[in-house]
Amino acid sequence: MGLVCPMGHNVENVWKDLLDGKSGISQTTIFDASTFPTKFGAEVKGYNVKNFTTNPTLHEKGNRGTTFAIGATAQACKQAGIEIDTDSPADGIDRRKMGIYLGAGEGSVDNVNFFNAVANAWDNDNNTMDWGKWAKVAFANMDASYELEQEPQMTSGHLAVLTGARGPSRSCLTACAASTQAIGEATMMIRSGQADIMISGGAHSMIHPLGVSGFSRLTAISRRNDSPETASRPFSASRDGFVLGEGAAIVILESLSSAQKRGAAILAEISGFGSSNDAFRVTDMHNEARGAAQAMNSALNDASVGIDEIDYISTHGTSTSENDSIETLAIKKVFKEYAKDTPASSPKSMFGHLIGATGCAELITCVMAIRDNILPQTMNLNDPDPELDLDFIPNKPRKAEVNTVMSESFGFGGQNNVLIIKRFVE
Repeated sequence: MGLVCPMGHNVENVWKDLLDGKSGISQTTIFDASTFPTKFGAEVKGYNVKNFTTNPTLHEKGNRGTTFAIGATAQACKQAGIEIDTDSPADGIDRRKMGIYLGAGEGSVDNVNFFNAVANAWDNDNNTMDWGKWAKVAFANMDASYELEQEPQMTSGHLAVLTGARGPSRSCLTACAASTQAIGEATMMIRSGQADIMISGGAHSMIHPLGVSGFSRLTAISRRNDSPETASRPFSASRDGFVLGEGAAIVILESLSSAQKRGAAILAEISGFGSSNDAFRVTDMHNEARGAAQAMNSALNDASVGIDEIDYISTHGTSTSENDSIETLAIKKVFKEYAKDTPASSPKSMFGHLIGATGCAELITCVMAIRDNILPQTMNLNDPDPELDLDFIPNKPRKAEVNTVMSESFGFGGQNNVLIIKRFVE
């Protein structure tokens, strides 16, 4: 596993800080947000891709999400015994049977030059755009390679160069559920024999003027500028939106026979995957939680696991009014009499919402919870919403026997993806 997020640049450090209740949220520094209604976010700080690859020039035009993905993939490959940055790997892995499936987000535009071209081409007298002039200014000032890196599939291309993976390559962008979907579908590809190993997860950064403007217009992000560190308040009565974050999270998925043949250290087992669509509205979840509940039931059925066997639920838990209430309803519908006795929490309360990368980041916290038999908490849950009356592990981690967990991701547009992760037993 590998992780680059607002709380750190490796799994162990992030996990320790999560259990200590630290926050990765602070004032926005990537651009001048002083005129925006939200002036803070969860940024990755102090990151340098040169620390993770011997060929950084190959990736110098990559967007922020891509460079984070290189760091996360380098970590994951090192732990899995997969060599990178070489045309002649000696690890014995057939690169034709190693693929990539990411939930990777679009990169940001070259904001300064893009909007400069717009400003130069705008005809105030006629209230129209002179597109010929726009193209001339843009061509003179914008970098074609940098613009190409906006495309979502470019991140997986960089990882193919980094690792030599020549098997199936996929990229999906199902909003906040993207990396969970990528992992689920990569698992299915291994099950079907299309690959022995899949590099999977997600990478995203939307902390830029267009990204923040869009979420602000949707009234989806918190405006708690007086207290950024406590702004992400999943399941709280005072929640007012999510905190926009960025990062990358990568896991190496492998068939059992391949992992055992290589002598790889097996961290956990993906045993179930469920996916659905609300077929409701562009941004809203269905008010009866029909899509979320369907994905949860599908994952349980795929894993042949009963609701009484789930030790912990890693919720989507965004800190928006709608998500938290409908997700709570979905848990109640699926878990029935076990709902109030099944502990759940949201790591987003500490590292923010990593959008396309968030599902895999939360999957990693699930694996760590299984390893250490400890459940991460929901921070800033000081005034629980009385309507959301489940066990959301407020403010302090909890020791518990953890063998089977559910990880949930629910994205804009009604995209629902759920994974079941189990402790691996020989």
